[in-house]
Parts: sequence; C-alpha cells; structure tokens
Amino acid sequence: MSTFDQLAALPIEVDDYTLEGLRAEVSSGFERLSTVVHLTGGGLEGVGEDVVYDAEDHVALQEAGAVHASVLSGRFALGEFCELVDSLDLFPAAPKREVSRLYRRWTFHSAALDLALAQAGEPLWERLGREPRPVTFVVSLRLGEPPTLDPISRRLESYPTLRFKLDPTSSWTPELISALVATGAVDSVDFKSLYTGTIVDQPPDPVLYTRVVEAFPDVWIEDPDVVTPETAAVLASVHDRITWDAPIHSIDDIEALPFPPKMVNLKPSRIGGLPKLCATYDYCAEHGIGAYSGGQFELGPGRGQAQYLASLFHPDTPNDLAPAPFNQNDPPAGLPVSPLAPAPERVGFRWDSAT
Repeated sequence: MSTFDQLAALPIEVDDYTLEGLRAEVSSGFERLSTVVHLTGGGLEGVGEDVVYDAEDHVALQEAGAVHASVLSGRFALGEFCELVDSLDLFPAAPKREVSRLYRRWTFHSAALDLALAQAGEPLWERLGREPRPVTFVVSLRLGEPPTLDPISRRLESYPTLRFKLDPTSSWTPELISALVATGAVDSVDFKSLYTGTIVDQPPDPVLYTRVVEAFPDVWIEDPDVVTPETAAVLASVHDRITWDAPIHSIDDIEALPFPPKMVNLKPSRIGGLPKLCATYDYCAEHGIGAYSGGQFELGPGRGQAQYLASLFHPDTPNDLAPAPFNQNDPPAGLPVSPLAPAPERVGFRWDSAT
C-alpha cells in the first residue's frame, strides 16, 4: 500500500476555516509574513501554515478572508478533500510567483490532514505505522557582506555541537574558508545557482566553486551550476555529493535532473500537496535516493509539521529544520540541540511547539 493510500480514506468533517496572520523580522534582513489556516469541524481544529514569500500575497489573502468556506464545508474522505482544494483558485489576486500556488495548496492539505487525524483520534505516525525518530538538523546561514566568521562563532559559543548549512558567495576569501574548515561544523553548502532576481542570487563562479569543493571534501553541495562549462568542470568528479532543492517540485523534476541524484531536498510546501508529497517519498525510497528537508522561515506550526515528517521519513540526514529561534541574529539560551527528540502531539499532525 502506498503512503497516501494509508491516509486517503480518512473521513473529515469541515465546518469553516479562519485565517491568522503572523509576522517577524528574520535574520536575512526582511520582515517575514505567514498565514495560518485554522480548519474547523466537529468541534476540533486542524492547522496549516502558508509560507508564500511575498508579503502582498498574504495581505490579499487575509483581507479577502475565508472566501471558500462554503465550498470546503461538508463531509469528505481526505483524498476527496485534497482534490477539492486543488480545484480552487486559492489566491484572491494572481500570486507574485507561480510556485506560491503550491505553497498555499500544501497549507490547506496539511490543515486537513491535521483535522482528519484529530477527528479520528490518531497521530500521524501511528496511522502510517512509522515510529518517530530523533531529527538531525543543521542551521542555515549566510555570513553577511563582507562575510565574517562571527555568525558561526557566536552560535558555537552557546551551542558547540551545532552543524551548519552555508551559502557560499564570491566574497568568501581563502582565509574565511580556512576558518570555516577549522570549525569542523559545516555539513552542506548551497550555491543557489538556480535562483534569479532574488537577494540570494550567486552567479556561477569557478574560483569560488574550486575553493569550496576542495576545502570541504565531505560536505553536501546543493544547487550548484552544472551547466556553465567552467563550474561544471569543477564539479565533474563530485556528482555523488550534489543535492538539489530549488528545482524539486515533483517526481518529474527529480527524473529531469542532469544526472541521477544521491540526495534531494524535499520541502513539503514546495512539493505542493499531500498526495504528491507521499508519492515522492515512496519514489525516493524505491529508487534509493536519500532525502532531507528544509525550512522556509515558518513562524507558526509549519516548522513543527516539517520536523514531524522528517522524523518519519528522513531523520538522519542534514535537515535544514533547526528550531526557529536559531534564525535570530542572537539565538536565546536553552534551545534544543540536534538531534531533536521526537515530539508528536497525542493526535493529529502536530509537533510540540517548543521545538
């Protein structure tokens, strides 16, 4: 039985939904907005978090309100409800980015999964027959401009066992790279070659690639440029260390990669729906492809739900799912360290908010 087949027949009763706006200043220098969907039925509630990146898309959603409440009300099987959600335009105005449609679809699917499991009196792990396991995580950072070791050093002073995923930039000097190597705390690097028109763009730079690939012979290399001849040549002998994130929205995207991957980053919201996500987990397991997951600056229940899925499907990989306070410039004391102890709530699709 496929993973989604274990969930599709769950009955769900929906009466209404409400929207809750969240906002916070995050470490990358922008104000993050997200929206929590509270799906209610039979006196119970399911939640999902919309992690669309553009603030105006959240504002438009929250101002419009629960415009689909009457359509989504009723009794369904979970699979039927997901199909109904997929048939709706969830944006009052066209989104700034087309990928945002996937993010919002996942929001409603995850809220429905939470509600259906709550109404069934079951936790997700029990329904799937998968025991939650401790979740290994890394902290994702950029090192500023000009880049310094300070963001790493400050965190290691308080949390000496932390591991990191870093975004190399052309401004990284050999001295900085040597200092990073000396920490022994880098698990992965993200060249972000597939982002264009964003604040995190990094053009293909063969000098940077050579320095980083040679200095870190054991780390994962995410989203490098394997098309530009100069950078492709640097990477030719390390394909088994290359992972992919930004292009992965479906099984088709995995199959379209330039060479079969050893590892991929499966962000639930980027896959964009519960049936698709389950099918992608199954596909990776069947084809011997490792998986990890990444956060998207969640401010509410979305981070815990991603940690929950990691605990069931890929707990031992470098999940970019550190507890949200690690995104702060000065993380507070007392945060949980890797690996995160399993923290599923008694029923539903929720992870203890303390993580």
